[in-house]
Amino acid sequence: MKSDTQLSFDDADRRILAALQRDSTLSVQALAEIAQMSPSPCWRRVKALREAGVIRAEVALLDRRRVGMPVLAYIHLSLIDHSETTIRKLDDFTQRHDRIVECATITGADDYMIKVMARDPEDLERFLMHDLLALGVVRSSTTHFVLRQTKYTTAVPLD
Repeated sequence: MKSDTQLSFDDADRRILAALQRDSTLSVQALAEIAQMSPSPCWRRVKALREAGVIRAEVALLDRRRVGMPVLAYIHLSLIDHSETTIRKLDDFTQRHDRIVECATITGADDYMIKVMARDPEDLERFLMHDLLALGVVRSSTTHFVLRQTKYTTAVPLD
């Protein structure tokens, strides 16, 4: 293993991780077959990968449309200033709101990009006007509605 941030993996680790990213409900036996090893060593590797923080969580991925959140938008934000108070206020806001599913500080003309889910365009507008812009820290925002998602994955490349 290299450092705290990047670890070294052999082919068996990569097969285990790739399989778990596709289906975390695989039995140890099925996972061992995919990894081309016996179940006990496979289980020990999975345990070590969890303990090392490589496997952070195992979750169910929901179909956003089927649970009533068909609208997806990326919103670029420019802040009124870059003071610690302003940044903390926006960061705290993004952590509290479940409809914000991603938030990143970015380079370029804007400061942040957030990914937001909503029930419909009007629901997104209410969120923007009554919640996000009401914070008083956003100078400007640009909303990009997703018309069609051509790829979506949570899998991390292991090459």
